[in-house]
Amino acid sequence: MFKTTLQAFITAAKGLAITLAHFIGARRSRHALDIRKAGYFDKQEGVTTVQFPKEKMPIPEVARYQLDVEIDDCIVCDLCAKACPVDCITIESVKATGVIGKTSDGSVKRLYAAKFDIDMAKCMYCGLCTVVCPTECITMTDLYDRSMTNLAELTYSFAEMSPQEIEEKKREWSLFQAEKEAAKRK
Repeated sequence: MFKTTLQAFITAAKGLAITLAHFIGARRSRHALDIRKAGYFDKQEGVTTVQFPKEKMPIPEVARYQLDVEIDDCIVCDLCAKACPVDCITIESVKATGVIGKTSDGSVKRLYAAKFDIDMAKCMYCGLCTVVCPTECITMTDLYDRSMTNLAELTYSFAEMSPQEIEEKKREWSLFQAEKEAAKRK
């Protein structure tokens, strides 16, 4: 019994020593260090509190945070939506009657993006959508501080077409297909 009591006091003393060390260390302040610099993990003495949002921690360049889409470079291939394991990307396309332009890397655009939505509430930040994109129009940015009280606000729409434009393009495609079928019958 004496041995058990002694062990309890030793354990309590160790815990108290750790608590006191942190309490005394809190009086010293650690300087904010850039996480990308060598020796970041070597200097962990003291306490640092970041006064967010006035101050922000530096983040690595390869970090995965908010998704962004450069819709002018999108060829609406739907690969990102197919690669997404949680189905947070919703894409609807409208076929064009011909070439509608080129992307910044020279890829030909033949589809209109009627809908391109990303639900960041579902996103698990895996980056698979950015890897499969042939034109590299979908990227991860360094934004990480987007908090909302309504989950619907976390769905970002990148398509720029109005409902009227979508209907017009669908009618043009239908007319083009009808003319093509009529030409085949002749």
